[in-house]
Amino acid sequence: MAIAKAERLMNLALCLLGTRRPLSKRELRGSIEAYLEAGSDDAFNRMFERDKDDLRELGLVIETVENLDGDTGYLARRDSNRLPPITLDAEEAAALGLAAKVWQQARLAGAASGALQKLRAAGMPEAEDAYEVHSALEPRIPVHEAAFEPLMLACRDRRPVTFDYRKANAARPEQRQVEPWTLECWRGHWYLAGWDRGRGAERVFRLSRIAGKVRSRAGAFTAEVPDVVTVRETVESWAGETATRTALIRLRAESGYPLRARAISVRELGNGWEELEIPYGHGLDAWLVEFGPDVVVQEPADLRADVVDRLRAVAKD
Repeated sequence: MAIAKAERLMNLALCLLGTRRPLSKRELRGSIEAYLEAGSDDAFNRMFERDKDDLRELGLVIETVENLDGDTGYLARRDSNRLPPITLDAEEAAALGLAAKVWQQARLAGAASGALQKLRAAGMPEAEDAYEVHSALEPRIPVHEAAFEPLMLACRDRRPVTFDYRKANAARPEQRQVEPWTLECWRGHWYLAGWDRGRGAERVFRLSRIAGKVRSRAGAFTAEVPDVVTVRETVESWAGETATRTALIRLRAESGYPLRARAISVRELGNGWEELEIPYGHGLDAWLVEFGPDVVVQEPADLRADVVDRLRAVAKD
């Protein structure tokens, strides 16, 4: 469905950019196959008006012209829709090259590489790749979850979705109806932030816990989409980034290096164990469970209980 709409918008844009005179609705309907297949004049008019608004929102300047007979026509003049020359310095070019490398493991690899080639053909300077020449490290954003691509498209197109989601301490998944806002990568895991219709509140979902297919649903969003900064803060808060207090844990020596990186203090306990004080925020229990028997929560008691509940849920499976 998203591909069909994109093709229809592209055909409409080409018609409006390729004409030297304003085209009427009747002429546009006769030139674009998707409009010919519209069931009625009302359906075509609604589709055309939505498409016209979408193209304008994307930045295409569409003029509405009325001729001497009172008929309305549409065109997009090339001089009004010509982009200025793209000029980038070496540092900006290096940043774009680095960004393209980040996506090489994702489905966006082809689009990133193609965009970079077009910019270089337009005169973007070739920047020295510091990661390739001076370091064995290379940036990557891993995208292994099948849910990533349909959710990315749903976020872009503002389309509601449904999927089966299994919480960390749940025995089986349950269906969620979500208005997706954005995807965020945090500590190597992808999260979806959006409005959960069933709960009437914003929620964050870890993509690796989505079971089965993500299905798109018709209709508009019912809740207002917050700005990007607010959504990012929501993801960080629900994933455990925002700390409100500290927790005391025992950690087996030579393990749990991500925990050590966040530790406020570390104390030797002997017998292959160490005591760490770490920031404690929402989601820490789910993170600690991933370290299995290498971690023992000492305090606070509610965190210890949450970790134990999650471990018991895993053991039942």
